[in-house]
Amino acid sequence: MSFEKDDKVVLNDKHSEFDGETGTVTQVIESMFGEPTYTISFDEGQEVGIAEDQLEAADDEAAAEDDE
Repeated sequence: MSFEKDDKVVLNDKHSEFDGETGTVTQVIESMFGEPTYTISFDEGQEVGIAEDQLEAADDEAAAEDDE
């Protein structure tokens, strides 16, 4: 599944301080290998260069809880 700017996503990266958190796609860049990488913005920072397989679409309920 590919994502677009402003999509709500959940990051799955056990090495990230934002693992399991819902954020917003702020930028999509195609790598030199033709794969998209993403910049994800969270309430307390951002992650850059995130691969598509590290993301899942956030359901509306989870996104609403993170916004509160």
